Amino acid sequence: MLRWSGGVRAAEMWAPGPRPWPVGALLLLLLFGAAELVPRVRRESGYTPDWPSLDSRPLPSWFDEAKFGVFVHWGVFSVPAWGSEWFWWYWKGEGRPEFQRFMSDNYPPGFSYADFGPQFTARFFQPEQWAGLFQAAGAKYVVLTTKHHEGFTNWPSPVSWNWNSNDVGPHRDLVGELGTALRKRSMMTPLYSSLDTKLCPHHMSSSYKPDLIWSDGEWECSDTYWNSTEFLSWLYNDSPVKDEVVVNDRWGKNCSCHHGGYYNCQDKYTPQSLPDHKWEMCTSIDKFSWGYRRDMVMSDIKEESEIISELVQTVSLGGNYLLNIGPTKDGLIVPIFQERLLAVGKWLSVNGEAIYASKPWRVQIEKNTTSVWYTSKESAVYAIFLQWPANGVLNLKSPISTSTTTVMMLGIQEDLKWSPDPDKGIIVHLPQLLPSAIPVQFAWTIKLTDVK
Repeated sequence: MLRWSGGVRAAEMWAPGPRPWPVGALLLLLLFGAAELVPRVRRESGYTPDWPSLDSRPLPSWFDEAKFGVFVHWGVFSVPAWGSEWFWWYWKGEGRPEFQRFMSDNYPPGFSYADFGPQFTARFFQPEQWAGLFQAAGAKYVVLTTKHHEGFTNWPSPVSWNWNSNDVGPHRDLVGELGTALRKRSMMTPLYSSLDTKLCPHHMSSSYKPDLIWSDGEWECSDTYWNSTEFLSWLYNDSPVKDEVVVNDRWGKNCSCHHGGYYNCQDKYTPQSLPDHKWEMCTSIDKFSWGYRRDMVMSDIKEESEIISELVQTVSLGGNYLLNIGPTKDGLIVPIFQERLLAVGKWLSVNGEAIYASKPWRVQIEKNTTSVWYTSKESAVYAIFLQWPANGVLNLKSPISTSTTTVMMLGIQEDLKWSPDPDKGIIVHLPQLLPSAIPVQFAWTIKLTDVK
């Protein structure tokens, strides 16, 4: 998948003459491989370039079924690897004193942000290893930053001359290499990109064909400035991925949580009740940065239990969970990030039945002696409880049993003993096992069939 974000606009500044269509349009179209210059007027049978029409498009089913993805913030900001992926802006845009000091303490006078480019080597980047890790984590899609807000592209963009991964640093097509490795494993390949200029379909020859565009950097201008509706109309009607492509809601400063495909609303968005529109929570293993930081410490890292709890809550409320890691400038994913991803994968290997392709149930959460989150799939209801009751008895107040109800725990072969609660619900007697025999150490799933 693509993640796209507003940037430095360097390519726009370098290009001579008037620019009726901005560079951001060309970059997105290069990534898609648009086969022709698309007319400004849409055909009557397609989606017209206005929000009522575009918002009426059904969301392709693969996205809701996927539930869990990995976010990857990687670029020139991975070279200083200090503060955050907004290093360039905090240093040069806002002139924050701590960033000024960092540069004066560690780099010679006159060192520019562009001088970091050759040091972004990706020397140890092995896309097959990355893809294998993400697959082992249980992710169904991977969102890579193709271009972050400072404009550097992780692919050989001809409209970002000398500020892309083919001309500077790795001298490789990072987007293409990772996409190939992911597709070998039947994983979806979204792309993140930052809006920096108006969007416009255009004749180009590249063919990444992303399954999702994760747009970002929209907050400065309206969707009409970015030409978002024209672009999305082309995307839904005539692009090579028109039937399966998914987009988020960051297409203009008034669009978030209102228009687009699914809703991000804001980073780390967490609704408190079931939304009426498909949504996604994006968050990062490093609590304080999306890009890799050399100065992060263990207390900055999300615990395994916190990650799994967020995943469960998000899916119960109908959302997808997008978990971010930041690789190093060399293309390495540090062990603590690998450990957290593999922990999620281990949990999903046992409990994935309650997550993938699930739907919200009529009740999303109940709080008794432990928090219980519910999901459903066909005739099954899944109750995921986050703390093991001290007495080994789980009281579920929401499900109503029938004469054919069965109760089991995912990862345990035998059915569990249970009885109807005289007041309301079901009383489940949890298995009496040694801790080593319990399939996971946090967040266990009770599968209920034929309940109301």
